[in-house]
Amino acid sequence: MKAKKVEVIEVDGEGLVSLLNQRVLLMCANYFYEGILDGVNDTCCLLSDAGIVYATGPWTEKSWSDRQQLPSDHYVMLQSIESFCLSPSMVL
Repeated sequence: MKAKKVEVIEVDGEGLVSLLNQRVLLMCANYFYEGILDGVNDTCCLLSDAGIVYATGPWTEKSWSDRQQLPSDHYVMLQSIESFCLSPSMVL
């Protein structure tokens, strides 16, 4: 069976970049990071007001079960991010 050719079209301003300056949740291989997405480059992204969410608790709750504030801005490697989204309304 021959594989189909797929054309990949890059769309400017799409993906993680589209969430710049907004509060995001980065679901990574080991931890969940939450904060304001201040920058994205080829290898990492920058979060301000960053925290590690050790336990979300039920997604229907109004706050995280266990979110620990990080002491300063925090860089997250893009290769570790499995999924990302706007942070749920429960945050701060």
